[in-house]
Amino acid sequence: MPFLNSVSGTLGVIGTRKSSSRPPLDVDHLVIAGGGGGGNARGGGGGAGGMISGTQLLTIATAYTATVGAGGGSSTQGSSSVFSSLTSTGGGRGGTHFGGDNGGSGGSGGGAAMNYGGNIFSGGSGTAGQGNAGGGSGNQGSDRPRNSGGGGGAGAAGTRGNGTTIQPVGGIGLQSSITGTSTYYAGGGGGGSGTYDGSGAGAGVGGLGGGGNGGNATPTSGTANTGGGGGGAGYPDNGANGGSGVVILKYPDSYTATLSGATGTTSSPSGGFKVTTITAGTGTVTFS
Repeated sequence: MPFLNSVSGTLGVIGTRKSSSRPPLDVDHLVIAGGGGGGNARGGGGGAGGMISGTQLLTIATAYTATVGAGGGSSTQGSSSVFSSLTSTGGGRGGTHFGGDNGGSGGSGGGAAMNYGGNIFSGGSGTAGQGNAGGGSGNQGSDRPRNSGGGGGAGAAGTRGNGTTIQPVGGIGLQSSITGTSTYYAGGGGGGSGTYDGSGAGAGVGGLGGGGNGGNATPTSGTANTGGGGGGAGYPDNGANGGSGVVILKYPDSYTATLSGATGTTSSPSGGFKVTTITAGTGTVTFS
């Protein structure tokens, strides 16, 4: 039996159907990819993993694919997360000074490496409906002060570090109450300190929603199962890892979700619903 793709509005069939007399059910979903890793040595913050939310009509006794994307390592894009026909894109990597480059594109884009020698770099682009762009490097045409860019978040773009007062802050994430508690997810990583032979504003903090802080020395990683981007590093350290993604499903408590292959838990908050939170791996989920 076909189900409704809540993103495109098209009909499709996923998984292996078994016979069942129970009607289809509406399942709320939150699908967040792994965050991008922060850039090395005066690098930009990692972009948050793409964030998709909505509702799908799913068929009973059909095995639906579920994959939780890992966070990216230093200057590495995060991995995508999947549920049924939906794919959220991994967060873009932070640009690295030694590569002298732009932030990578992704669910949300990574922040740029610091400006130097008159070179200004751009933040990576985000994916429409999933996230926002990373911040560019500082001063928009000036060699000094030298600043990196913050990674983009699901709720806002990363900040371009600029001068001695504006830090390269990661973009804020977005809130979801799918678990019964309002929580921020998919914040961008803060950019690393760009100070070199000019006085920059220093490292930026990560965006609310699991974004890691940028480093004047050592940055911090994105928070696990939020899709937060990793913090960019100051010199000479490596960028921090992005946080892993998550797949969260909410459905009437008269039904049961069975996981195979992937790791997760099921809770029963008030209101007549169950919530299955898939935290790692790849496998299937089947409703009965």
